[in-house]
Amino acid sequence: METSTALYARLLADPGLPLDSLRDELGCEEREFEQALGELRGLGLLQRTSATTSGVAAVSIDTAVRQLLADSDRRFTALLGEARRTRERVEHLHTRYLPLQSGGTAHELVRGADRVAALLEDAARAARTEALSLRPGQDQSESGLAEKLARERIALAHRVTLRTIYPAAALHQGAVLAHVQALTGAGALIRVAHTLPLWLIVVDAHLAVLPAPGEPPGSAAVVVRDPAVVGVVRELFEHFWAASWIPPELLGRTTPDDRHREVLRLLAAGLTDQAIGRKLEVSDRTVRRLVADLTTALGAQSRFQAGVHAARLGWI
Repeated sequence: METSTALYARLLADPGLPLDSLRDELGCEEREFEQALGELRGLGLLQRTSATTSGVAAVSIDTAVRQLLADSDRRFTALLGEARRTRERVEHLHTRYLPLQSGGTAHELVRGADRVAALLEDAARAARTEALSLRPGQDQSESGLAEKLARERIALAHRVTLRTIYPAAALHQGAVLAHVQALTGAGALIRVAHTLPLWLIVVDAHLAVLPAPGEPPGSAAVVVRDPAVVGVVRELFEHFWAASWIPPELLGRTTPDDRHREVLRLLAAGLTDQAIGRKLEVSDRTVRRLVADLTTALGAQSRFQAGVHAARLGWI
């Protein structure tokens, strides 16, 4: 059993235990114990309090999830504000100070659907490490999706890491679902989120493409090469990537079976692997395999993140 899991279970069961006593009971070195405490604090499962001898109290996973989402909302608000200010600066430069041209400037305005399409194809051909994008409200016609798939296959042919986030509702349309399934088959990493603030693309951390302020969707784009601005746009993408999830439609399983659902319920209740094994009358190894199945199916990096994604999907 992991030290952090065992520590969390003991603090839930007996909040009044001193930390020194807990460390001795778990039989671990001080460094390992401090790492376990740090992990629990980082996940929001421990809070400081004067009500216990240890000075900390374990909180339920539901409470930790709510706090995580509240923190995420605050970070998103700050990032979205920075993105809005960036767009305002770009528009100000365009209208007042910068004659936006295609030669070597930090910002470039591209007008016309054909020119925007050519810009995106050039970016796909130039990509060498990664291409990141948010895709709300994009052209969902058969021809538009076919052109997008062709562009992204160019980047994938260069072994570029392609990460894209779509609105979850978009996958309810058969053409979009078939499109993202084809992208996944080609090697792209696809996730979904409930809402996305704007369309954007980041290529190799040195170029960003944003919608042009005041222009009809798809008719114009602002190309940004300023490293500081591109860094902000990339951070905005990473914020959404951390909160997004792999849609079940791409995993071949729309809902978990009864055993996996029961494991999710027991994990959400704070039970350890050993306790779950006793409940289900299976070995610890089987429990670990079931948990690994769930984290993979949910596109999660940890048990805690798996719980968040499962709750959003209505699995628990």
